[in-house]
Amino acid sequence: MDLMKLQNGSDIRGVAIEGVEGENVNLTPQIAKQIGCAYVSWLAKKLDVDATSLHLGVGRDSRVTGPDLADALIDGMVSAGATVVDCGMATTPAMFMSIVFPETNFNGSAMITASHLPFNRNGIKFFDDDGGLEHEDITEILNLAGFLNPAKINVPVEKLDLLSIYAEYLKNKIADGLASLGKGDKPLAGLHIVVDSGNGASGFFVDKILQPLGADTTGSQFLEPDGMFPNHIPNPENKQAMEAIRSAVLNNKADLGLIFDTDVDRMSAVLSDGSEINRDSIIAMIAAILAPEYPGSTIITDSVTSDRLTYFLQDVLGLKHLCYMRGYKNVINKQKELNAKGIVAPLAMETSGHGALKDNYFLDDGAFLAVKLVIALAQANAQGKKLDSLIEKLPPLVEEGEYRFKISGDDFKAYGQGVLDEFKKRAQAAGYEMPQSYEGIRLSFKGDDVQGWMLLRLSLHDPVMPLNIEGARKGDVAKLVEIARQLTDGFDRLDRSCLK
Repeated sequence: MDLMKLQNGSDIRGVAIEGVEGENVNLTPQIAKQIGCAYVSWLAKKLDVDATSLHLGVGRDSRVTGPDLADALIDGMVSAGATVVDCGMATTPAMFMSIVFPETNFNGSAMITASHLPFNRNGIKFFDDDGGLEHEDITEILNLAGFLNPAKINVPVEKLDLLSIYAEYLKNKIADGLASLGKGDKPLAGLHIVVDSGNGASGFFVDKILQPLGADTTGSQFLEPDGMFPNHIPNPENKQAMEAIRSAVLNNKADLGLIFDTDVDRMSAVLSDGSEINRDSIIAMIAAILAPEYPGSTIITDSVTSDRLTYFLQDVLGLKHLCYMRGYKNVINKQKELNAKGIVAPLAMETSGHGALKDNYFLDDGAFLAVKLVIALAQANAQGKKLDSLIEKLPPLVEEGEYRFKISGDDFKAYGQGVLDEFKKRAQAAGYEMPQSYEGIRLSFKGDDVQGWMLLRLSLHDPVMPLNIEGARKGDVAKLVEIARQLTDGFDRLDRSCLK
């Protein structure tokens, strides 16, 4: 088969088990074995070392196909000459940190995961000491894997409880951050924090971090790993998932609720009153926590963040906002680029919950973001305040909508670019304000008749043009939809039926 079909940006993803009608398996243990062998060859070439000198780690999330794929990936790595450690149940950030931790000090690592996708999917994320591999790296590995047929080599593989090492690292971060409170080894005593793991890999945050530090975690739910995800999709962007953690917070009268995706590189939160802290508000919250330490710094976000967030970051916190492109690798790479130039950018974060911190290896780590929130909660509590005081000046979301225009026919990228070019010309002719946009065309509206913004962009991989709209007042979305209808009129291959 064509292994290039498994590439999804800088990740590998595919169907790993039957069970969903019309979705055929294309990520088998044999293919994982080939990919593991190719990764070793790729890494040895990059580091200019012999493959036999490489020391690698492999982990997985709770998916039902994880153990078989991990075993196969390890077999492929071993067949290429590497020494491999089986880290068992792990998280994506933990697998990168296995390269950093002195206890492990791996040359590279891999995580078997497909993030929040359904039970039948799985995939692989690779790391080296530069972080997650880039798109072109994955292309090279898959191209190489197609020519390999690794032999079975029976070599004992060491097993390691990496999650305990990782959890201890995070626990110490909280303890150090709260040492000034003078509560000894129980700095979270008196705080009630609930966690929803969605049956992914984040249950350790309760028994290895929060409870040892003294927090009451009563009401935490779905902590047991279960790759069939019987309760809800482990995805902080999913409405059912957010309602589950919201209910847990309210029913247990908790001070804070935390929810993670399957492999724990994303998170969102719920405040004591049930307010959901996700999308713009989670970026605002983390930025507010970082602002005192990094005054005047730059916060990088994806393109669909709101004008409300820009106001909060710039006018309230005194920071700069770079509204960049979608894709967590895009915002993180821009963050690395700016910091290398001496422009301080402590946070790069997508509305999806991917957030990378400068002081954490530019790693998108949901558990590390949760550590920041927990520290801020305890500090606010010690001052007689609530965590929501950090974002009390963030204007509330009033109205929003996303409309996805399908493009028919071939060569959708060229056609979609033509639509964007004409959309821009029409907007300029109408005199609409057009702030700089690194992706698609963004318009801002600040008049008496209509207030808000819209962004029309072209999907990277699919024949779709998403249109995001946010209105500042009741009724503004309807007015903005009508403006969008006029600006996109007359394109014969653009299906705008979703605007009705």
